[in-house]
Amino acid sequence: MARTRLIPVLGLVLVVAVAAATYSLGRSDERAGKQRALVSLAEAQQAASNVPRDYYYPGTEALAPDEMRVLALGTGMPSARKSQAASCWLVQLGNGENFMFDLGTGSQHNFSVLAIPYSDIDKIFLSHLHSDHFGDLDAFLMGGWVAGRRTPIEIWGPSGTAPELGTKYAVDNLLEVLTWDIASRSGRVSGLYQPTVHEFDYREENQVIYDHNGVVVRSWPAIHAIDGPVSFSLEWNGLKFVFSGDSGPNSWFIEYAQNADLLVHETFFTVDQLQEKLGFPRAQAIEVGTRVHTSPQAAGKLFSLTKPRMAVGYHVWIDWETAPGIIGMIRSVYDGPLSMAKDLMVWNVTRDEILVRKAAYDEDSWTATEPGDPLPAPGQLTDLSPWLKDAKITWPGIDEFEQ
Repeated sequence: MARTRLIPVLGLVLVVAVAAATYSLGRSDERAGKQRALVSLAEAQQAASNVPRDYYYPGTEALAPDEMRVLALGTGMPSARKSQAASCWLVQLGNGENFMFDLGTGSQHNFSVLAIPYSDIDKIFLSHLHSDHFGDLDAFLMGGWVAGRRTPIEIWGPSGTAPELGTKYAVDNLLEVLTWDIASRSGRVSGLYQPTVHEFDYREENQVIYDHNGVVVRSWPAIHAIDGPVSFSLEWNGLKFVFSGDSGPNSWFIEYAQNADLLVHETFFTVDQLQEKLGFPRAQAIEVGTRVHTSPQAAGKLFSLTKPRMAVGYHVWIDWETAPGIIGMIRSVYDGPLSMAKDLMVWNVTRDEILVRKAAYDEDSWTATEPGDPLPAPGQLTDLSPWLKDAKITWPGIDEFEQ
């Protein structure tokens, strides 16, 4: 039987792998003593390869050809907090491809510590159009442009009951909002790629919306607030990842989420917690916690009916105050493998094992960049008005390239 290993991590954040593995001795002219030395990235990666893999060290660990790695880049709520960004899940496959599911507010910060160039992320699947599920799309587009993105982005997302409630309308108008941003960078920063939107019918059951290079992504309707949301599955190499997006329990999910290796489903606060911690009136807590979202006990029931190799609950602030009540309700109806997701948790999935860890990261890390394409022709440059140019001050010897 396939094994599941969970390595407990109590919120520990490591600065860099080498800090736990490598140091050297130095001597100053003034005194002799031990001091920590700076090392190159190559040395850090080598050091990380020699330490136990209790943590995932970004940029140091290649995937096996038959392996899937899932990283939680956002697991929390629309009203953000520092420890948990809004919904975002990155699926990396041993064939070298990356698939991002949702891109919620704040999640780009977590992406930035993974040592992944923006060019490696060119496929984004949106479950629905709440800001906590696509609110960082603008930051991801513009940040990737500045960081030298060299590949165009493709976005898959559901339609709505009217054109203005669909993904294409949302993305097109987001670009309109960014008109000044785009105009100010054009001709100064290379590599802007307009995203391509693949809008699909949210009503279709278990439809194939992506089929390439042995990877199949399917969608089916989700039940959340109004029409439009969907759930997804990704299948590759005999492995299956399922992502609910936001959804209440429904028959489609029970049917199409079967046989998942990793199943991520929203698992909301209890009704009492919504009242006590967020100040919801009782009627609102019931409406939001059990009808718009999935209660912990209902999520547990879904897990018990779909029987994943690993169930993952998300979309809740999980900590010492909330975890006992939420997990207790799940466990009242489900006794299988369970992870309660927090940001930068990592699941490595093979046919034999699921390894659960936390990423070690440097919160001051620089985003992985690549050399950009040559700058566009000067005719594409949006320049300052003459009266603004005339007001600019230059001094001899300062900004020498302008002299």
